[in-house]
Amino acid sequence: MSGSRFRLGSLLALLLLASLLGGCGSKVINRAPVEDRGVVIAPSKPVVVVPDPTPAPSQVKPLPGSENAGKPGYYTVKPGDTLIRIGLDHGQGAKDIARWSGVENPNRIEVGQVLRVEPPVGSAVISKPVLAASATPVAPAAAPARATGIEKAPATAPVGPASTAVAAPDDELGWIWPAAGAVLAGFDEVKNKGLDIAGVAGEAVLAAADGRVVYVGAGLRGYGNLIILKHNNTYLTAYAHNQSLLVKEDQSVRKGQKIAEMGSSDADRVKLHFEVRRQGKPVDPAKYLPAR
Repeated sequence: MSGSRFRLGSLLALLLLASLLGGCGSKVINRAPVEDRGVVIAPSKPVVVVPDPTPAPSQVKPLPGSENAGKPGYYTVKPGDTLIRIGLDHGQGAKDIARWSGVENPNRIEVGQVLRVEPPVGSAVISKPVLAASATPVAPAAAPARATGIEKAPATAPVGPASTAVAAPDDELGWIWPAAGAVLAGFDEVKNKGLDIAGVAGEAVLAAADGRVVYVGAGLRGYGNLIILKHNNTYLTAYAHNQSLLVKEDQSVRKGQKIAEMGSSDADRVKLHFEVRRQGKPVDPAKYLPAR
């Protein structure tokens, strides 16, 4: 009996010990959190690096002539500009400006591009008219010149041999009227940069002075079929709204030579719009033409 009690006591003691050991094994130990400050875990997907589309300053291609911006004799192209307009406004031929500026395609210039609008030193463009064998000058009846303090050459002054022809001094061109009709609209610096002269379709348009043709075409808005003559290093004349054009670029013409036929291209009626440009600036043609 005593033996059984002993075994039962031993068994209870073992069960109590097992219970204590099991409680110790299931105890949760609170540990301080660990902060990882130096390890970056790579994402599971590959990272695609997109390059910056903005080129570095050293990779931006400068516009042609930009090194000459702001210098005398140069012009920076603005929105809406054309080489024809730039030439007219600076008293030069569009092709001359293209050549001086290294422009390969005169129909393509860029805003911000810098163009040379004065001839390089030693290469001034001066007209040296040469009368073609088949060309016959047609001059209107001579009229007394206005008193300007400068003696004008007569409209029918004799012409020497072509080989000795040289440009006249700047203010001694002996201007003549380019058409015989009445003046429809006079000069206005804002509204009308020349004279509008009445006429009929097909009527002769004459060169107002000796010169070289620097533009023939219809590339200047508002002028229709246009001819521009360069007379010397100071003066250009423009003849607009023609029906037909009878000369070619780089051709030399003489005062009184028929260069076009009057028309109404880009105009509301048949007329000749005639401009005189002094160093590119529009001036009143009536101050240069003889009195009627």
